[in-house]
Amino acid sequence: MRVIFYTTCALIAFAGNSVLCRLALRDGNIDPASFTCVRLISGAVVLFLAVKLSPKKTIATSRGSWVSAAVLFCYAATFSFAYVTLATGTGALILFGAVQMTMIIAALLSGERLNRSEWVGVLLAFGGLVYLVSPGVTAPSLTGSLLMAVAGISWGIYSLWGRSSVSPLAETAINFAFSLPFVALLSFFFLRHSHLSLKGILLAVWSGGLASGVGYAVWYAAVKGMTATKASIVQLAVPVLAAIGGAIFLTEEISTRLIISTVIILGGIGMAMAGHRNFRSRRTSD
Repeated sequence: MRVIFYTTCALIAFAGNSVLCRLALRDGNIDPASFTCVRLISGAVVLFLAVKLSPKKTIATSRGSWVSAAVLFCYAATFSFAYVTLATGTGALILFGAVQMTMIIAALLSGERLNRSEWVGVLLAFGGLVYLVSPGVTAPSLTGSLLMAVAGISWGIYSLWGRSSVSPLAETAINFAFSLPFVALLSFFFLRHSHLSLKGILLAVWSGGLASGVGYAVWYAAVKGMTATKASIVQLAVPVLAAIGGAIFLTEEISTRLIISTVIILGGIGMAMAGHRNFRSRRTSD
């Protein structure tokens, strides 16, 4: 029950990031560069507090990485700029679709072979993404879609690099801190375009401190009770939760294109994950 509770809270937090970002940017409460900066700063503060309160004092042995911090910053920045034009559910679907596709491609490049079910699942998921962004009346912004795809690829790479981490929470806290120089650089380049309101700042703080900082801490507690495959599959619920949140809090319409794309993409990724699990089970039994 504790794993289920932690998992549910983490998935709501991840979907909340999309809702909070869209809420802040849609009505011009804050610009995307400032949202990124406030989000990463508040996330760093909350993550360090979480590490300090953790019974395992591993911060001293965790070094973090400037490269990982740069990838983390790339994810956060492109995520914010993408949500200037994308609806909440659409952005989350592209994001997590790109994350899972990145991980599958990384497995292929590392020498893993896909069985028939996995190939069908990958092709379905890719086809769903193509259908979602293909030209049409209800097609999302191409620029926003590309930015969100970059965000998903960046987060996928960051997650892959973090799999071997001894203390992912502590290293994420350090990487958030290492991202602050990039934050300063982003602020400098977009200083002329910056505009902030109290509502925009609060939404960015909630995104960074609550949805990101607390969300990551809860997620790390949840994944201890799950296999890697289960952890990947349950994240597929995030785009659905984000779309529901967008409909409730932003009165966004859930289009037929989004529904069809969601079914195809999540179904394809789920098929690939299930096929991979069954293939490994057969190999183990042999």
